[in-house]
Parts: sequence; structure tokens; C-alpha cells
Amino acid sequence: MRRIVALLALLGAALIPLPAHAASTLTNTGFETVNLGGWSSTGSAAFREAGGHAGSYRLSHWTSSAYTVETYQTLTGLANGTYTLRAWVRAGAASQSWVSLKNCGGQERRTYVPVSGNWLRIAVTQTVTNTQCTVSLNTSAAAGGWANFDDVSFATGSATLSIKGADVSSLPKSEAFGGRYFTAAGVRGDALTILRDNGVNYARLKVWVNPADGYNNKARVLAMASRAKALGLGLLIDFHYSDSWADPGKQYKPAAWTSLSFAQLRTAVYNHTFDVLNALKAQGTTADMVQVGNEINDGMLWEDGRSSRFAQLAQLIRSGYDAVKAVSSSTKVVLHLANGGDNGLYRWWFDSAAANGVLYDVIGVSYYPYWHGTFAAFQTNIDDIATRYGKPVLLAETAYPFTPGTDDAFGNMVSSATPVTGYPSSTAGQSAMLRDIMSLVQSIPNGRGLGVVYWEPTWTAVTGNGWDPTNPSSGNEWENQALFDFNDRALPALTQFTHQ
Repeated sequence: MRRIVALLALLGAALIPLPAHAASTLTNTGFETVNLGGWSSTGSAAFREAGGHAGSYRLSHWTSSAYTVETYQTLTGLANGTYTLRAWVRAGAASQSWVSLKNCGGQERRTYVPVSGNWLRIAVTQTVTNTQCTVSLNTSAAAGGWANFDDVSFATGSATLSIKGADVSSLPKSEAFGGRYFTAAGVRGDALTILRDNGVNYARLKVWVNPADGYNNKARVLAMASRAKALGLGLLIDFHYSDSWADPGKQYKPAAWTSLSFAQLRTAVYNHTFDVLNALKAQGTTADMVQVGNEINDGMLWEDGRSSRFAQLAQLIRSGYDAVKAVSSSTKVVLHLANGGDNGLYRWWFDSAAANGVLYDVIGVSYYPYWHGTFAAFQTNIDDIATRYGKPVLLAETAYPFTPGTDDAFGNMVSSATPVTGYPSSTAGQSAMLRDIMSLVQSIPNGRGLGVVYWEPTWTAVTGNGWDPTNPSSGNEWENQALFDFNDRALPALTQFTHQ
């Protein structure tokens, strides 16, 4: 049926030429007009087809042989300024598609279409300096590769990411045990500098209370904060309120806090948070953002602070919040959950937070695409929570493999050759995945897509720097998701931070 519709559309296109459009507003943005009225196309692979995102029709790019096609409108008489193109899109794995703004007085700006059978919204922002701009929808595909576009808009405003971060919590221990880092060209350098030079502008550092290995404690965090701030990086401090890992499956109290009453526990949270942040401020490295808890789907400081005891959890969060603001009123407080594609979880949790008077500034999300649902589920959730709660959203953790292989004797946490359809465990697959996840955050309505933090890009396989702070011989399950390869060179995915 697709091929019959395509052939009919192409025959119609051959009989009626597609005029170039010259006006200050887009026309036929939903492709409801026959013969793609208002749009021009190169080649013969563009046609109108039933099955739109919102209306009855969509723009499709497809032929039975390899092709390249552009469908476009040129707008003129524009007031110079910042504009954003938004479009609903979907595409198969055999095509590379993108939307772009070009001929606007500066370099072309693109956002690529993620591989997805579901409709997704993407956006690209451009500054117009010559009173005109071309809205361009493109596909370059192998035989049978397809892409769909619909509900295109072009309006003033911006959709960009202000935070492009990296969690580098494991870096000091890696360096202490001999970890080395190189640019893509093979020049050895400081890992933070390499990250910064590739567009990273924020460092995320986790804090444990009394870790067995002496890393991720107050002293180590202070030292790393000094390095980060000296490079001009913003600083996100992530309090786990534990001596080791805190996540949805474990939120254990620090050993020194286990016998405290609930009132004493609230005081301990305040004092610990204030102590670390005040020390950062005293050395001239005030935190820009702070997570009060890490992936607190089921609360923190079990059993007192489980989500089933939300009134108590709210009090613990308030202790952390008050400590943050006592040190620096401008520091933003983040509340962070995992399972970024689970809208039911987020609605329940943040509705409960509202009912219990919880204060915060930013919603933090973890989204690992091989664990946390489809792109569509992720976009539905982040769009909804940004609107429902009126807060900016930070993707606080994400990552993807560049190989299914391993660089040590310890197995990988993710070892599939293709963890997500269309995104192989390869350097190209990792780069495309990071690019496309960033584009979904960028497109959150009303500019509420704050940014993206890549989790542990420098955690390469270094003997002694394993998962377990109590076991020096423990291995690392993460090295195939770092942004440095097994020869310690920066990977192509790292350059995606410069493109957003």
C-alpha cells in the first residue's frame, strides 16, 4: 500500500510543479494540501501520505532505491532575531533524516530525526541576521529507508540546552590508579580539559558520607570542585546520603546515622549538606546546583524516608533544601528520580511531593534507553512533568555503549550488540544515541529542557577503580559506556556536546 500511494503521489508531483515559497510565515504546516502546496522538493522521494500526527496527512520521504531528498520553504521579510523550528517526526533505521534552518545569515543548524516508529517532536534554533531563512526537511536513505514529517512550526524563541554535563565522580580514583586520557587525535591531556574542550560545561560530583575507600567524600569533592571551577565549569553536587551507592534499589543510611532518631536524622541531613556546601563556598567554588538525594524513587535513608512514608521523606528533603539555601540562596535544588520513561511514577511521586509541601527548583531524571522505555515514553514523561509542575527538567544521567566488548575481566552491565533498535553498540551508535536523547530534552516546551548530564564518561577500565568501595579488587562494568575508548582516546560521541 505504501508503494502504491507513493507512486500516485509521485505521478501527481510530476504533473504539477512544486513552487518555491516566499513569505514570512510557513504554509501547509500539516501537509493537508494536495501536492505539498507551499513546499518545494528536490528529487522524487517526497510525497503526501495518509496517516498524519495530528491531521489526516503527513510528508513522507521514501523510494525503493537509495535516495537523498530535501523538502523546504524559504521565508522572507523576517525580523532579525532568534527562531525555532519544531516538527513531529519518525524514521526507520535505514535512513538518516534531519530538520534544519539554513540561509539565515549564519551557519546551517540541524537536529537529526531519532530512529523511532512513534511520533517524536524535535526542534532546532537559529539566529536570523539577513531577514530570511529556509526551513528544510531532509532524508538520505538506503533503498526502502523512510521518514515522516508533520505539524511543522517556525516561530520566535529558543530551544537550546544550557547544561551539557558529565558526572566525573570516579575520575580522581581513576587517575590515582594510573588512568590516562587522550584527545581524539591521541594527545594526552587532563580529562576535565578534554571534556571542556568538547563542549562539556558542567561537572557532576557525588558525595558519600564516609566511604570505605576514601573517595567521593567531602575532601575529594572539594578538590575536584576546584579543578572544575578553574576550567569554567558549572558544579552539580549529588548527595547520596549513604556511605556507598544510593539508587532505586538501595537507599541505606550511613553507618554513623543508623541509630539516630528521626529528629536526629533530619538534623544529620541538614548538617552534612550544609558542611559540604559551605566548605565549597569557602574555597570559592559554590555549587550551582545540588541534588538532595540520588534516584529517590522509593525515597532515601531507609526505612525512615521511604516513599511509603512520604510525610517523613518530605521532612528529610526539606532539611536538605534548607541547608542548600542557607549556604547559597541562588543554588538550585534538584529532586532526582530514575526510570525516565515512567510517567505514572513521576506523577505519583511529584504529586505526593506537592501534597506534602516539598520545595525544589528542578526535576532531575535518569533515562538509560535500554532500561527505561522508548523515546516516545521518555518524551511523553518529560514534556508532561515540565508542564504539570512548572519546573525545568534536567536529564541528570544517561549513557550508551560504544562496543559490546569489555576491557577487563569483569562483565559489562550492558553487553548487547544492539541494545536499542537502530543504535548499535558502536562508536557511531553511541554518538547518534547521545545526539538524539539530547534533542528530545532540547525540545521540551516553553524552554524547560535545562540540559543533559552523561554519567561517568571517564570511568575506563583501571585496576583498583571498581564498583565496590569496600573491595579494591572489584571490577568495572561501565568501561564500554565511557566516552573514552579502550585506548583511552576521546570518542566521537563527545563531540555531540558542541553541536547542541
